[in-house]
Amino acid sequence: MQITPARMLYTVDLAGTLLFGIEGASAAITGRLDLLGLMVLAFATALGGGIIRDVLLGATPPSALRDWRYPAIAFAGAAIVFFFHHFVQEIPAQFIMVLDAAGLALFAVSGTEKALLREMSPLVAVLLGGITGVGGGTIRDVLLAKVPNVLHADVYATAALAGSAAMILCRRLGMTDTQSAFVGGVVCFALRVVSVWRHWNLPIAA
Repeated sequence: MQITPARMLYTVDLAGTLLFGIEGASAAITGRLDLLGLMVLAFATALGGGIIRDVLLGATPPSALRDWRYPAIAFAGAAIVFFFHHFVQEIPAQFIMVLDAAGLALFAVSGTEKALLREMSPLVAVLLGGITGVGGGTIRDVLLAKVPNVLHADVYATAALAGSAAMILCRRLGMTDTQSAFVGGVVCFALRVVSVWRHWNLPIAA
């Protein structure tokens, strides 16, 4: 089967959806929500950023609502956490962080690519890549009555923006779509993981 850019983008989108669905459901378990709350949080975390991006791009209804596979995969991630939550809770926090970084990178890349396909400017494509990566997590934190982590903790949204910018820069340097997407994803993933490891944070007003 030939791997086309569209197929690769679709696969990346679905992989990010599963990872963020699991993360959202895990947050619901920590927040002591019931089964419905768990499903809502999984859906919002996995698909919220993509829905916001599509609405801003005028791609309505959003792809997450037109293609049944997106909510199905988000709910599958929620089901995994619900039925195996004791196992999930025993997974080391570092491993969860790595999965989260992977999901962030996948969504940042896919969001940037979709913006470029809509012929958005590089700046707007970077912003939409960041929104795709962190939008779902922001909605999750709001539903849990928390200040969104992207506004005060670690290098998170910054990593998504950096990955999106690196992807566009690689395009300008003549790299292929696949190569530039790979580089952008690696930049986002590496920056997020290293920032947690080294306890990097953005400066705040003293």
